[in-house]
Amino acid sequence: MALKNTREANYPEWYQNVIAAADMAENSVSPGCMVIKSWGYGMWEKIRDIFDEKFKETGHENCYFPMFIPLSFFQKEAEHVEGFAKEMAVVTHSRLGAEEGKLVPQSPLDEPLIVRPTSETIIADSFAKWIKSYRDLPVLVNQWANVVRWEMRPRLFLRTREFLWQEGHTAHATAAEAEAETKQMLEIYRDVAENALALPVIVGRKPEYDKFPGAVDTYCIEAMMQDGKALQAGTSHFLGQNFARSANISFINSEGKPEFAYTTSWGVSTRLIGGIIMTHADDEGMVVPPRIAPYQVVLVPVVKNEADREKISAYIEKVRALLKSATPFGEKIRIKIDNRNKSSVDKFWEWTRKGAPIICEIGIRDADGGNVMLRERLKLGTPEGKEIVALDELAAQIAGRLENIQREMFARAEKRLQSNLRTDIATHEEFNRYFANASKFLKEGDNNNVAFVRGKWSGDPNSDELLKALKITIRCIPFDQSGTTGECLLTGKPGATIDVIYARSY
Repeated sequence: MALKNTREANYPEWYQNVIAAADMAENSVSPGCMVIKSWGYGMWEKIRDIFDEKFKETGHENCYFPMFIPLSFFQKEAEHVEGFAKEMAVVTHSRLGAEEGKLVPQSPLDEPLIVRPTSETIIADSFAKWIKSYRDLPVLVNQWANVVRWEMRPRLFLRTREFLWQEGHTAHATAAEAEAETKQMLEIYRDVAENALALPVIVGRKPEYDKFPGAVDTYCIEAMMQDGKALQAGTSHFLGQNFARSANISFINSEGKPEFAYTTSWGVSTRLIGGIIMTHADDEGMVVPPRIAPYQVVLVPVVKNEADREKISAYIEKVRALLKSATPFGEKIRIKIDNRNKSSVDKFWEWTRKGAPIICEIGIRDADGGNVMLRERLKLGTPEGKEIVALDELAAQIAGRLENIQREMFARAEKRLQSNLRTDIATHEEFNRYFANASKFLKEGDNNNVAFVRGKWSGDPNSDELLKALKITIRCIPFDQSGTTGECLLTGKPGATIDVIYARSY
């Protein structure tokens, strides 16, 4: 029962079909915005909880800052305002009035307010009030919030005019401390992406022309989607003293002298869910990594005779009680009993489309025989994907099965990334020919259909324009530089020393 469009036939339509079939989100009547439905939001809640625990373990505390930011705050940092100007939504009036039966804006504001596209400027204003001495440092805060950026080509989860995210902001006494913080948070992003989302990533630094507006350095994690395009899955910015100077975040250092603080910011968003879809979903629908599945095991009653319903229901409650002892990933298992008034076949396919990791179908023969029919979503359509398990073995097996599913999902995605990361292109001519002919869709282990090229770059200041002509980007400068010299793949210049990842991207 494949989706209407397969990945190979029409990847963009397939992506939208996965979201609709899994009932994760839908377009809102508010243009460019989305409604995140319970299954999609449940995934975000689990992602949020995992990150939040790690942030707090590293000393960060949650705060909340206003979503309305005075325009003048952005104008203090010229590079920052230029970088976000085209995406800003602006509030210019405080109320509406009626004129000739129509609502019209009234009471112009003395100063326009920007609806939060990011919070560096307004948080810097608070930091300037909180920080007076080196004894007040470091300040380590995070906020979970919504953001507005006026996207012109919205796509569910990937680019919408309003989306959810976390943004961390810190202030430090030295550049070394701030840079260490930036890299520490990037490592948390990598850890969660790979170990919770089963999303293998390449870690590195953005080129100078592609840094966050106002940053000294921007670090990132980049993931490969099944169509071969890259998705930026998280960024961490070392801001130096740029925002501190514009907002006057100054302190008296240990030598009694005034000094500007060094700040950082870092964030991930609901865009991660788009990345999870495009990494793990298949032509039957969504496949959710167990660590972030709202329900890890779904129990579906199979009632063919109403006289059996009570016995089946009692048996299912017994199954649930036994499963409560299972602790996959060291956590309580998340279980759903689907008692809706629908056929068991319809319910099975709904949960299959949603990507629930394990679906258990339980009928009268299971209740009488002390068994459970267990299906693993990742193995749908294979002989191993459907198995009868004795009830007294189920609890002992279930945690291990979920942990194995998580590992296998990462292994599959990691194999795809490594199999489709090309390192043998050595000349500008080969490079241009490759990106002119590269397939739009990857096949597992097929090196003729590749998506990422790791090769040399000269750092040419005209790189951005050359990349646009090829419709590709430099995703990052990986931390694991080779230290070798070669021909710049982008310009053809000899003596290039920088290794970069070239790819098309979302």
